[in-house]
Amino acid sequence: MADVTIIQPSAAPSATAPRGSGLGSDFNTFLTLLTTQLRNQDPTKAMSPEQMTAQLVQFAQVEQQIRANASLRELIGLQQGSQLIAAAPLLGRQVEVEGGRLALQGGAATLRLPAAGAAAEATVLIQDGQGRTVREERVALGKDPREWRWDGRDAAGQPLPDGAYGFAVIAGVDAAGAPRALDATALARVTGVERRGGELRLMLGGFDVGFDKVRSLPGG
Repeated sequence: MADVTIIQPSAAPSATAPRGSGLGSDFNTFLTLLTTQLRNQDPTKAMSPEQMTAQLVQFAQVEQQIRANASLRELIGLQQGSQLIAAAPLLGRQVEVEGGRLALQGGAATLRLPAAGAAAEATVLIQDGQGRTVREERVALGKDPREWRWDGRDAAGQPLPDGAYGFAVIAGVDAAGAPRALDATALARVTGVERRGGELRLMLGGFDVGFDKVRSLPGG
């Protein structure tokens, strides 16, 4: 494979709570208050065993909660790392995604057009990053979904650089006279996997998508 394929993990959550914050701060405050109370109590009115026991129970509960939270953060970090490893086999593979963008990779890109319904033909529009149409082509729709391959050239026949482009598939107009868009998907090769904001995302050579946008994993 010509392109370098990588896994790009983001920083994993810390397995321990920050010092002086959250429950850790409450724990330290509780300990300070308890020891201060014991040191300054009136000897003639000392804390009863029941009161001491109740405060020690609170002390233990806070400590256990701190440890439980730290363990939970560690488990979340391990799970996120496992997700990255599980997604590694997708590197270099082709996926079908929805979302109105396609990746020009190696001077070519592929759309999967829907089956013909009321319209037997449609117009494919390819747009650059500023929303300008750089290629427009009339295509026939079949009885089954079909693939349309873009050669990466603009309307003047000039090759465009690899990267992310927008697309729309239009079939006539609706009752209000507005262009009627058809649902189409893009086929692209996975170039990386990244965890961002707790979400696993696939890098598709110029843009990225969440796993919820993946429609299929074509064979081959």
